[in-house]
Formats: sequence, structure tokens, C-alpha cells
Amino acid sequence: MAKPTGFLEFGRQTPTRRPVAERVQDYFEVYQDFPTEALNQQAARCMDCGVPFCHQGCPLGNLIPDWNDLVYKNRWQEAIERLHATNNFPEFTGRLCPAPCEAACVLGINQDAVTIKQVELTIVETAFREGWIKPAPAEVKTGKTVAVVGSGPTGLAAAQQLARAGHAVTVFERADRIGGLMRYGIPDFKMQKEFIDRRMAQMEAEGVTFKTSAGVGTEIDARDLQRDFDAVLLAGGSTVPRDLEVPGRELKGVYYAMEYLPLQNRRDAGDEVPAANFISAEGKRVIILGGGDTGADCLGTAIRQGATSIAQYELLPRPPDERPSSTPWPTWPNIYRVSSAHEEGGDRDYSILTKSLEGEDGVVKRLHAVRIEFVVEDGRQVMKEVPGSEFTVEADLVLLAMGFLGPERNGAIEQLGVELTERGNVKADASKMTTVPGVFTAGDMTRGQSLIVWAIAEGRAAARGVDAYLMGKSALPSPL
Repeated sequence: MAKPTGFLEFGRQTPTRRPVAERVQDYFEVYQDFPTEALNQQAARCMDCGVPFCHQGCPLGNLIPDWNDLVYKNRWQEAIERLHATNNFPEFTGRLCPAPCEAACVLGINQDAVTIKQVELTIVETAFREGWIKPAPAEVKTGKTVAVVGSGPTGLAAAQQLARAGHAVTVFERADRIGGLMRYGIPDFKMQKEFIDRRMAQMEAEGVTFKTSAGVGTEIDARDLQRDFDAVLLAGGSTVPRDLEVPGRELKGVYYAMEYLPLQNRRDAGDEVPAANFISAEGKRVIILGGGDTGADCLGTAIRQGATSIAQYELLPRPPDERPSSTPWPTWPNIYRVSSAHEEGGDRDYSILTKSLEGEDGVVKRLHAVRIEFVVEDGRQVMKEVPGSEFTVEADLVLLAMGFLGPERNGAIEQLGVELTERGNVKADASKMTTVPGVFTAGDMTRGQSLIVWAIAEGRAAARGVDAYLMGKSALPSPL
């Protein structure tokens, strides 16, 4: 245990965000450095519980009490070894994961939870700074080849695990850079892309080959991979966006979030994006439909681009401020959260249903909506419009951030003939193999839209399944 009385002596402390007026002028990360002394105190709050429910909250099974104790004792190199034992990319999860481990923290029953996420991030950044993180190539090569389709956190985690097991791994990515949604979905103010490049360099030194602008299912026939590689892992994500099926959807100025966000990321990377192709919120009245993380990413981006006004609408009711009885500890609580983007501006509103969009000369100008309520009828919740609550709001740019419906059915899935579940995801057994022998799947492609920590866990689990298929057994760990 880090310090037996730590949870009594120290309160929860989290990193400070840069002042709003400063950070909205750039796309750099919003958080300031966290003092080592303060972090040491936060690690000291961990109680090393007899049954550490933080393990239950973390899909990776991170050994959280272990590395909290090591940080408190300033044994940082041991801490990163313990952290890497379960998580390939703590610098990604430390920035992007919503920390279900903290929601399951035993201390959180009657106090503020341990600041687990910040301890994790500081461990890995300290390790990189000190030069402790080095390539770990396999000592023995197996002669087996694996194709990984998709370079998001699932594909990258699987690729690294398989390369370290001695297989020759090639990662295929249809975009021009590696990283999936981390590269072209997550804004730089949440995670700068140098951290992806840093891991890529390590993985290349470990023998992983990256092929970009290589769309499997389009430029490359997936059956060719099936023929040329000993195993194929599909990790293409859940990329079909939920559409808005209302009159006026066809108007110019209405875009999916994933049409909008990548363009700014490309400019931040130094790419030349022609003005005719760029979607900008500058000088516009922006409406964001969807109250989740993607909507917040659109909000922060639109603020930085200079929108004149922004409203974010959510179909569901506003969550409560405190943990409700419907999501008791140690489950993930459905509560009202304020992201860094919400601090920066814009209006949030709930229980709103879009009825139609109106335009002028083919360009969107107004959104018509109505307020709704959820009532129980015959034992189930039913959505009903509130009479007389109709309203209209001016809009020059409407961004659809309403989630994703699953993987793209055509292309690789169709070419390989893998079966889908009733929900439209790729079907897989316990080893992550699809209904086609030698073809595996993992991540959002089989789980549906989920968290980055689940993506990495899925990738690690799939790596074990692929390794066992190729070698008859596997020593790779699996969190699932």
C-alpha cells in the first residue's frame, strides 16, 4: 500500500486546464503539466484494496494499485514495466479514456476517487522522457505472416503483440497516415499526433510494417490478403455514421462529424486543404446534433475556427449531477459531465428532436425541432413530443454526431464472406476468429462503438487468438 493514511490526508486533485482565452487560440493540448509532488500525493491515496474494483472497471485489467504504490515510492521504471504489462499505449488511454477505473474505485464509494488516469499518463511520459521505453523485437521469428486491417488502437495493439511473438506483421491503413480515428477523428487539443508517431517508430523497430493509402476492400482485394498471409485480422472499426432522416438533410452545410473533424486535423498536420474542400465554422451559426464525445470534439473545433454561435442538442434527457441508483458503484455512472470544450463556450440542450431542416438556394439556414419527453407505457419507455414546444433556430452549419451503426458491409467484409451478428457487427468466437477460418476480428468492428480502452483490450485478445491459431498455443496475455 502506497501510504496507509494517504486517502485521509490528501484530497483528489486533477491537472489544470490552460485558460480558456489562451487555449481556444490554438490546437495544442488543453492540460498543463501536473507537478510530481502533487502526483505523488494522488498515488498515495490508493488504498491497495483487498478486492481492487478498479481492475473490474478497467477492461485491460491494469494493475493499478501496483503502479500507484511504485509511483509513491519513486520507483518509476518499475511502474512503467507494470503498466506496460497490460497496456500497450498508456499515453493514448491516459489522454482519451474516460477512466471507468476511477468510477469503480473503492474510495469513490464515499469520497472522491483516486486520480488513476493522471498517474498512468505521468508514468508513461516519464518513461519516454527518461529513455526507458525502447523497441522490444522478438528474439525468435516464427516465419508466420499476419495482415492487420486498420491502424486504430485495436489494430496497433494487436500488431505490436503479434510482432513481439515473432510474427511478421503488416498493418494496412486506407488513410494516408497511421492512427485511425486517433489521427483523423480526435482533435489535436485532446491528443497531439506526435504521440502516435512516437509509438509507430518503436513498432517499426520491432518489425511491424505499415502500409498507408492501402484500402482493403477497395484498392486491395481482401481475398488477396487471405491468400498471401497466414492470418488476417479485421480491425477497421465502426465507421458507418447514424444519419438524420428528416426533410432538408440533402442541403449544403449539413455534414457528418467525421466529414468535418478530419479536415482540421489535416491542416494542423501541415497539409494543404483547399478552401473549396474545407468545412469551416468561421462566422457561422453552428448546430451540433449529438451530446457525446464526438459532439464535444465538434464543439471545441468550431469554437477555435471562429463560429459566431454554437448549440449542441441531445435527444436524451439531461443526466443527473450525482450518480443515480440506476448506475450504482462500481458501474459507469450516467451523470452530467463537462468536457474542456464545454468550458469554452456553446449552449447545450437536451430532449430535443429535429423535425426538419430548411434552406435557401440549396444551403441550410434553419433547423426546426420539438422538445420531447420519455414516458412509461405498457412497461417500456416511449418518446413523445411535448405539445406546443416546437421551435426554430437559425443555422449555417449542421454537424451530425449521433454515433455509429457498425462496420462498412461492402468491401472486405463482403469479399471475405464473414458472417455478421443481428446487430450488424462482425461475428467472432472466443478467440476472436470470424466464421471464416484464419480471419479474425476485434475492436469496434465486433463490439460496436466503444471506448479506446476496450479497443486496446480487444486488440490484445485478438493477438492471443491469432498466435494460438498459428502456433497451436500462445503465451500472449489476454484481458478478455
